[in-house]
Amino acid sequence: MAPIYYVIITSLKTQADIYADGPLALPANPTLENYVLVLQNDFVRYFTNSLVVTVVATALTLVVSLLAAYPIVRSSSRLAKGTMSLYLLGLAIPLQATIIPVYLLITRLGLYDTLWAIILPAAAFAIPLSVLIIVNFLRDIPQELFESMRMDGAGDWRIMRSLVLPLVQPALVTVGIYNALGVWNGFLFPLILTQSPENRVLPLSLWTFQGQFSVNVPAILAAVVLSALPMLAAYIFGRRYLVAGLTAGFGK
Repeated sequence: MAPIYYVIITSLKTQADIYADGPLALPANPTLENYVLVLQNDFVRYFTNSLVVTVVATALTLVVSLLAAYPIVRSSSRLAKGTMSLYLLGLAIPLQATIIPVYLLITRLGLYDTLWAIILPAAAFAIPLSVLIIVNFLRDIPQELFESMRMDGAGDWRIMRSLVLPLVQPALVTVGIYNALGVWNGFLFPLILTQSPENRVLPLSLWTFQGQFSVNVPAILAAVVLSALPMLAAYIFGRRYLVAGLTAGFGK
């Protein structure tokens, strides 16, 4: 808790107070000027860009991962098992090792310096772990439920909509929160694949604020607090699903 405490109280101090008082001392004259300063320096634009990137990338990951996990669980073909092995192989490839091929691919597609340049790679690298979590959760659904719906004449899309989606919600919330945190805090893809201020996201904006405010530590930490609030709210909302989704299937 000490780093969180330090960030919050320092963001409420003036530049003079952080040198006059101890680093963990409460602010003598609390002020919101640092937050006003941050909001006046295009913070809303960076926040909006991060929100768009996070929502679209997370939604894309959830859709693709669910559609990939369902046939892996329901099919007994070698192709399905081979596909699962391919996804597991994706977990072993570090993101940093692929940045040059990703950069070449994005530039040749004409997506460089756009939000799609961040969205597509972020979603792609999130799919392997997401598929693993959803597959383990789907395997916990009793086979009798699938068989009864088959006997009633339901097809795969009806089963997905009426059976799988309601029961797999904890796993989807888990995957959504986990991936949203990664995309929201992602720094490498925005740094390499974008350059204009119009497409800058929050992690890059914090880096920019460091240069812009020089040694204005309270302003930088005010930006940190503002950027952390959405993900904190998402975690509080879905925390009860998080453990259930991550541990699904591992108790057998």
